[in-house]
Amino acid sequence: MSHRTVYWVTPGNDGDWRVLREGAERAASVHENKDDALAEAKRMAKAAPLGQVKVQKADGKIQEEFTYGKDPASSPG
Repeated sequence: MSHRTVYWVTPGNDGDWRVLREGAERAASVHENKDDALAEAKRMAKAAPLGQVKVQKADGKIQEEFTYGKDPASSPG
């Protein structure tokens, strides 16, 4: 079964915004503002067979999610 590639848009420590691939130790990209980070995360998620973007607010709570690609059927038939 294929799993979704998840990208997080999260605030950095220096007022920047980061795109983090779930499970990675380093940011995939760093941006001056949230809109640019979100656009890059969406681009990367759309390029994956199954992709998802989870966007955090500045306080760390999840603000919204976007999913891309067709979900595989959970059962035959």
